[in-house]
Amino acid sequence: MSQQELSSGAQTPENTSILEKEEKIDQQDEHHIQLNSTGGLKEHWLISTFCLLVAFGGFVFGFDTGTISGFVNMSDFLERFGQVHSDGTFYLSNVRVGLLVSIFNIGCAVGGIFLSKSAELYGRRVGIMFAMVIYVVGIIVQISAQDKWYQICVGRAITGLAVGTVSVLSPMFISETAPKTLRGTLVCCFQLNITFGIFIGYCVTYGTKQLSDSRQWRIPLGLCFLWAIFLVAGMVFMPESPRYLVEKQKIEEAKKSIARSNNLSAEDPAVYSEVQLIQAGIDREALAGSASWTELITGKPAIFRRVIMGIMLQSLQQLTGDNYFFYYGTTIFQAVGLKDSFQTSIILGIVNFASTFVGIYIIERLGRRVTLLSGSAAMFVCFIIYSVIGSVHLFRDGEFDNNNTYKSSGDAMIFVTCLYIFFFASTWAGGVYTIISESYPLRIRAKSMAIATAANWLWGFLISFFTPFITSAIHFYYGFVFTGCLLFSFFYVYFFVSETKGLSLEEVDELYAQKILPWKSSSWVPPSYEQMATSTGFAAESKAQDEQV
Repeated sequence: MSQQELSSGAQTPENTSILEKEEKIDQQDEHHIQLNSTGGLKEHWLISTFCLLVAFGGFVFGFDTGTISGFVNMSDFLERFGQVHSDGTFYLSNVRVGLLVSIFNIGCAVGGIFLSKSAELYGRRVGIMFAMVIYVVGIIVQISAQDKWYQICVGRAITGLAVGTVSVLSPMFISETAPKTLRGTLVCCFQLNITFGIFIGYCVTYGTKQLSDSRQWRIPLGLCFLWAIFLVAGMVFMPESPRYLVEKQKIEEAKKSIARSNNLSAEDPAVYSEVQLIQAGIDREALAGSASWTELITGKPAIFRRVIMGIMLQSLQQLTGDNYFFYYGTTIFQAVGLKDSFQTSIILGIVNFASTFVGIYIIERLGRRVTLLSGSAAMFVCFIIYSVIGSVHLFRDGEFDNNNTYKSSGDAMIFVTCLYIFFFASTWAGGVYTIISESYPLRIRAKSMAIATAANWLWGFLISFFTPFITSAIHFYYGFVFTGCLLFSFFYVYFFVSETKGLSLEEVDELYAQKILPWKSSSWVPPSYEQMATSTGFAAESKAQDEQV
């Protein structure tokens, strides 16, 4: 169907539902701008509060990351699940440590791909609550373990299923609900909760390590029940995603959701206008393709390119080396001569959490591209310094002996690590989740985000499993691997990642449909609201091509 046919008023089954809306567009345009295009947290405090409830899903993920690094160094945990040296001391082999830490990532990858389907069938709220039920089962399996290390592995795999599902659904839910002017900020709050969870995990394990029995690790695990209850309670009050409701033809429920989120009446003209725009976007998507898995490859506009971009960004987020520090923080800083490496982990947790506030601020001011580019450059410099000091200047006499190190070099490495975490937390940590959550059409958003996030978990598994073996073999030379990945990430972002700051989810599709080059995307101006609400746009071209074929 051509744009000329639309403008001349030609009626076809494909565009009737869109053209029916034209009569009220002019009356609603002003109201729509007030609802979704302007204002900050003060104007959108209610919907921001709802999105923060969803973002708490990140805390569940972060708390696991913060506690597992402490578990593998606790005396009771080692006695129950470890092995015995010839001198009678307990230890965990590299294989057991790798599996205990990394099996969680495998569960996350599987959960993100398969269980996130629940959000398409039953809604975002139900999907997250379902994930928390699985999470509780996994915690029960772990907390009931007595002396079988593989029972801990099974429990962590089950909790991974839940966390993987939440890591897909929470950013997606936020992106579909938040105003476009605050979307980046609110999605970054998911990362803020991850960092807060890591910090609290560090603090809890620091406190419980003073105990002499299984309370060392069972108390942190027991707290996980509280986090699950809080998240489920939050979902009870959270309105369902209006885009999901419109897609399921539940228009009245969608109006109520938008009205509740924006503290308006369901009959307010601004609510009608927002539903109208969402429906127009869904109509375009229906013309452009189906919601099958093959759509990730053949879909338009540029779906395959966006899927690859998501996979690459999520992979590169892991390959920046962040979880090298977070998963093995206590172990790493024992290697630089610290007697109480738990304290240093708490310091890293504070830096990580505080720095995320910087990311929340700059993501909507500098944009997505500048945020990631500056982060790659800064982390590249930090890792070079860290790797050179660790591999050349840390150990006395050139021998890799944790008890024979230069204190000044160890202090310098801790400082550089804090600097690195500042740059990671304020750029790539939240920036990647933001881009991924806003880059895909509604019909394949869950599938695309699941595939991208699974890539993150897969690399997380590889890094967390093989790190003990690699560091035992090459020690701090390992850092040069992440240095090379950071250099690659800078050029990848510049040439392949488009700027989506300030665009609605429907306008992002138009950005890709017009084939705007990524390095020119920051200056792209989207179509007017009237065009977006009444035109089939890229979908008309796709439909015409399909009919010709």
